Amino acid sequence: MQATEITRRNAAERRRDTLARLGAERDLWVSTAHPDHGPHQVPLWFLWDGRAVWMCTGAASATARNVREEPRVRLSLPDTFDVVLLQGEVEAYRAGDVPTDAADAFTAKFGWDPRTEQGSFLYLRVEPTTVRAWRGEPELRGRVIMRDGAWLG
Repeated sequence: MQATEITRRNAAERRRDTLARLGAERDLWVSTAHPDHGPHQVPLWFLWDGRAVWMCTGAASATARNVREEPRVRLSLPDTFDVVLLQGEVEAYRAGDVPTDAADAFTAKFGWDPRTEQGSFLYLRVEPTTVRAWRGEPELRGRVIMRDGAWLG
């Protein structure tokens, strides 16, 4: 695929488009690291609540193990042309301790309630501190649209 023309968006347009995608998309890549086991990347379903990303994973998974040791994560939407990268720290909640509104919204979006499963699950909440968004090379400059938890533009 080759893009023939890209109209460069300003920070406000990138923010608008990023928020729309966070509200509409289903999957993202979660990158974690462990001091002994190294980096780990996995796709997970996610819910955007307007302020933070919510995900759920098995309590014994490599992702859960990693965030207990190192809560800093990077998240990315799967499109490699219309890139959205988020960075932040995980707040982890056992299924029995997750805020009800977040768990109910997650269940409503996916039709799956980890709180009712036999296994043990961990909800992961990430409020981004940094967001980068760009479409192709013309938008590399100015790709940071959130810094230190504050939207730019």
